[in-house]
Amino acid sequence: MDRVPKKSRTPPPPRRPQGPRQRSDSRSPEADRRNRLILYAVAASGVLALVVVIGALAFTGGSDSSSSVESAMTDAGCTFKTYKEQPASPHFTTDPPDKPFKYNSFPPSSGRHYVTPAIYDFYTEPVSKYAVVHNLEHGAVVVQWGNKVPRSEVAKIRAWWQNDARGIVAAPLPALGNKIAEVAWTHVAKCTRFDDGAFTKFRDAYQFKGPERIPAEAMDPGSS
Repeated sequence: MDRVPKKSRTPPPPRRPQGPRQRSDSRSPEADRRNRLILYAVAASGVLALVVVIGALAFTGGSDSSSSVESAMTDAGCTFKTYKEQPASPHFTTDPPDKPFKYNSFPPSSGRHYVTPAIYDFYTEPVSKYAVVHNLEHGAVVVQWGNKVPRSEVAKIRAWWQNDARGIVAAPLPALGNKIAEVAWTHVAKCTRFDDGAFTKFRDAYQFKGPERIPAEAMDPGSS
C-alpha cells in the first residue's frame, strides 16, 4: 500500500515578545473622579457668574433707563427726578384718608394709597391722588397738567394718549400751574410744553414696571 506523502507544514512565525500591557489612559479611577469634580465646579461657577451678570444688568438697567430719560427730558426743556420710594401699605380704606399722607414728590410718585385704583381714562376733571398712586404701583404712567397749560397742549396730550392709551391715566391737576407732569413709580418729569418724543421715551422706560405688577391687558381704558 502506497503511503500518501505528508504535506510539509510551514512553521508558524515566531511570536513577538509581549511585555506587560499598559493602560492607554494611565489615570487612576480616583484621578478621574477628582477631574470630574473639578469640571463640575468650573461649570457651577460659570452658571453662578452668569446669574450675577444678569442680576447686575437688571439692577443697572433702571439707572441706564433713567439716564436716557433724563437726557430726553432735558433736551425737551423739562426737568426729571427720581425720588426715594415710600412705603405703599397699608392701603387707605377711605378717600381722602382721615390723616393725610405726606408724599415726598409733587405730583405723588410712591407711597400709601387708596385701596382701589383710578379707572384708566382721559379725564377732564381732577382725579384723587390717593387713587392714582395705586395705579402707579401697578406700573401705570400718569400724565397731569396745570390750569395754566394752553388747550393746544392738552389737545396734544389727548392725541398721544389716544394713540396708545393702555396703562395711562391722564387728568388735570390745577396746582401744577403751567406745568405738565409725567409720573411713574418714583419718577417725575415736568415740562412747560408737551414733547411727544420725550413723553414716549419716559412711558416706554417705566410703564408696566411698578412694584406690584399686573397684566398689561388689565390696564386698558375703562379698567381699574
